[in-house]
Amino acid sequence: MRDKIARVLMLGDVSGSAGMGALFLGLSSFVREKNIDIVVANGENAAGGFGISEADFHKFRAMGIDVITSGNHIWQKDDILPVLDREDTILRPVNYPEPCSGRGWTVKKKGNLEYAVINAQGRMLMSPIDDPFKRVSEALREIGRNIKVILVDFHAESTEEKEAMAFFLDGKVSAVVGTHTHVQTADERILPKGTAYITDLGITGVIDGVIGSSPAKSIERQLTQLPIKSEVAEGEGHMQGAVIEIDTATGKAVSIERFTR
Repeated sequence: MRDKIARVLMLGDVSGSAGMGALFLGLSSFVREKNIDIVVANGENAAGGFGISEADFHKFRAMGIDVITSGNHIWQKDDILPVLDREDTILRPVNYPEPCSGRGWTVKKKGNLEYAVINAQGRMLMSPIDDPFKRVSEALREIGRNIKVILVDFHAESTEEKEAMAFFLDGKVSAVVGTHTHVQTADERILPKGTAYITDLGITGVIDGVIGSSPAKSIERQLTQLPIKSEVAEGEGHMQGAVIEIDTATGKAVSIERFTR
């Protein structure tokens, strides 16, 4: 944190070995270059494109990722379930009903500043789980007013739902970023009451694929309409996400810049 401005790095869905490789090769230098104070990454696709394993969790942490968010694929690897209960640096969406493993928000202290991170999942075109608007509101009440910098990863399919969540939280949180669709959007902005927003951070993985998957398999599925299993695309990995500057006294965003590296 420098001059009362916190610099936050939020990374789009990390997909497969290419995404993990991109982080291993590029994250630490990017953090130094941009003077990043805290790193948040969506890790639900780290394990071959579907789910995250306990080994992946430890790799994320070793690479300097402070909080790992997720979404609907968080449940695909059984060995992550006890980690969700044990560790407060990995989240599942806050609006999964009880008695699901894990937690939907956390507070992480870096330097002299506490950061709250909330993970939520949309319902439009996705599973009909609990109301994300209600559950995020409950999380904010539990976090309280003493923590100014609050970051929200909204893992959702619908742009309408993502934008609605952003305006619903405008002025209440520092940033609302979308994940899940794996295609980086060009609509980053500061909303009227001071919340940074982007509809989707993109993908940390292979960008020359079909949302990170093999184009050939995706085309075959479209042509046949058969339930063909997706395969992670092969190729060069990229990091995508956004760097957000936040006034630590007010919790309001000063700037948001998307990037592909």
